[in-house]
Amino acid sequence: MKIALLGYGKMGQTIERIALERGHEIVLKKDEFNTYDGLSNADVAIDFSIPMVAVSNISSCFHANVPVISGTTGWLEHYDEMATLCKEKNGAFISSSNFSLGVNLFFELNDYLAKMMAKFDSYRVEMEEIHHTQKLDAPSGTAISLAKGVIANSNYTGWALEKPESTHPSKSELAKQIPIDAIRTENVPGTHTVSYISEVDTIEIKHTAHNRDGFALGAVIAAEWIVGKKGIFTMKDVLNFNN
Repeated sequence: MKIALLGYGKMGQTIERIALERGHEIVLKKDEFNTYDGLSNADVAIDFSIPMVAVSNISSCFHANVPVISGTTGWLEHYDEMATLCKEKNGAFISSSNFSLGVNLFFELNDYLAKMMAKFDSYRVEMEEIHHTQKLDAPSGTAISLAKGVIANSNYTGWALEKPESTHPSKSELAKQIPIDAIRTENVPGTHTVSYISEVDTIEIKHTAHNRDGFALGAVIAAEWIVGKKGIFTMKDVLNFNN
């Protein structure tokens, strides 16, 4: 399989190593200093760039008829626009806040726990995410996905970065918001904790990434899966969770 890497930072380099180990070829390493020359030769593109260039990268793939796997976060206000373009160009697309196989299992566990805990209003939900200081967006896309999973399966209506004290919400409004604490520290690939807290105890689920390899491997597996397909998919499709 011929892969175009859109973004060649630490994640792009890790994806390159794992892709080569799995017998694939890299035909483009796109960074800020070069062009999309070579993109049309790719069987699939993997985008781990930065928010301000993600839309350009993804749209270039659709115009070149190249399936795209995007792990960039912080650009999702343009997601509907990219989804529409994908359909117009009869393309193939997976965008995920986290391609790690372990994190996607964690998403499923989070959904299941949220359904169970929705019956017990004595517990409140809080989330914490810890990442390296180079991460540009906060909270992380993974934390937002976790919050959306809880919201879809409970009476919560939204999330807020830390506690939204500046807006002076009412107690009832605050109770419907999931507070997310985003911590940035050196050399942390990613840790996410979902806590259900009551006056008498706390129930927690936690995922800790030890390195970037899990994210990279999941992205390469998604790339292998999407070749030859048309449409918009998720990691649930790749991992067959929908069945």
